[in-house]
Amino acid sequence: MNKLQFTLMLAVILVLSACSKKTQTTTQPSSSALDEPYFGEEPPGLTPKLFDPKTVSPRGLFEGGTFSPDMKEYYFNRMDEHYEKRTFYVIRNENGRWGKESETDIRWPHFSEDGTMMYGGKWYRERTENGWSEPKNQGEFLKDQGHGTSLSSKGNYYFGFYLIEDIGLGSIRYSRLVNGQYEPPHKLSEAINTGIDIAHPFIAPDESYLMWDVIREDGHGGSDIYISFRDQDGSWLPAINLGPQINTELQESSPRVTHDGKYLFFSRGQWKTREDKRRYWVGRPYWVDVQVIENLRPKH
Repeated sequence: MNKLQFTLMLAVILVLSACSKKTQTTTQPSSSALDEPYFGEEPPGLTPKLFDPKTVSPRGLFEGGTFSPDMKEYYFNRMDEHYEKRTFYVIRNENGRWGKESETDIRWPHFSEDGTMMYGGKWYRERTENGWSEPKNQGEFLKDQGHGTSLSSKGNYYFGFYLIEDIGLGSIRYSRLVNGQYEPPHKLSEAINTGIDIAHPFIAPDESYLMWDVIREDGHGGSDIYISFRDQDGSWLPAINLGPQINTELQESSPRVTHDGKYLFFSRGQWKTREDKRRYWVGRPYWVDVQVIENLRPKH
């Protein structure tokens, strides 16, 4: 082989190699979106955005869900086309990729800060080597628990309550963990418990603020999301409406801050009525930068 033939062969090899790399680049799916949290969705700013990742919402019937603290599990639910049946699913992330969804009997779960406990309503599960334990009863202190449960870093519970004494309005109460036992529930002050359909509390991990949804006279229509910050003396300051960017003429409810502390998630929707007078809920999840909370925090 002379020098000219060798040069031509080398050029052909380099061209083929470059084409091969280009083909691999264009045909191999990028894993960056799979590796990113929140299914690769573009994060919101101070204006709420619909959270609608195609991974869990291929047909737009997705209602909402919850990530585990390590972002390896996502529990969510969808309605069918006729809003007759609600189905619950879990999808898991392994080696940076989301697998296939599967149906689950776990409904609307929340997680302890360290991810070792899953809870919802009157039940909880503990993390095991093989996944999650069977559901266990929380205890007598939650027997009258209504809509919504939230757990602080200290292990204190805040929850919605529905008792005869609340004349159907609902209330938010809390139970402190003292020496490994939960105290009987304490009702929060009127700074919190004023209005109709008081429900779905979220307590900050450090208990510096509390959010919930309620219908109040100074609201924007249906149920709105309010926040109360804890004063320096430990009391709760007057409730603040999160404002027209968050609250609209529709129903806003179920506020939750993500475990990484970056985003506020909530539900926005409305109740509709069928011809047979049965009511059904049509709602979608929205998210917004948590700075909307910090902008309301009192400056002491």
